[in-house]
Amino acid sequence: MRVNRILLSSALVVVALVVQVSVLARLHLPGAVPDLLLLTVLGLAMVYGHVGGALVGFGAGLLADLAPPADHAAGRYALVLCVIGYFAGLIRPENGRLKSATGPMAVVVAAAVGSTLLYAGVGALVGDTAARHVGLTGLLVSAALYDLLLAPFVVPGIMWLARRCDNDPLAETGTAAKSGDISSGWLSSGTGLRVGDQRGGLGALKARARTRSARVGRIKGVKRL
Repeated sequence: MRVNRILLSSALVVVALVVQVSVLARLHLPGAVPDLLLLTVLGLAMVYGHVGGALVGFGAGLLADLAPPADHAAGRYALVLCVIGYFAGLIRPENGRLKSATGPMAVVVAAAVGSTLLYAGVGALVGDTAARHVGLTGLLVSAALYDLLLAPFVVPGIMWLARRCDNDPLAETGTAAKSGDISSGWLSSGTGLRVGDQRGGLGALKARARTRSARVGRIKGVKRL
């Protein structure tokens, strides 16, 4: 990943984790907790693609695993967000812009349900049965509802920041054009010809060569007489 992407992703992930732990987790809502970290990963993945989404998801999940008051095995949530970030990045369009909100909202619901199921499944493999006591169905419905309500205020802003801080193709084009002007300046100063008018320069050289050959022919004819 590029340096600007790493810096932006790190800042957004840290802010999202702090808000989730210090604010959202203290609301004591029924069922699941609104997953601001998941929405941050989704927003970045839908701009950076599946590779960037997987990397951001793994880093965000690992940070959540190590940050207090985490009470589960380290690497569990990192695996969940890595998978979610990868699949969310697969829907990224070529220009990084989504035409409607239907697709992102469907991705949010699928990610909320999928992350809850995957988290519970990984927990069952390591012997954590907390999801069974709380009620998996209630967790799925509440997670999807909370994330869907929070997504319009989070995902568009994160996608805008990601595109804004990413390298601008127009800027790169302007830089390339500027470097092209510099190159043409170097060539013109060394040869006396303009790069943009090479055909005209070559035609002038040919005309001069023909004139010289004609003069030489005339001189030779005069000498023979």
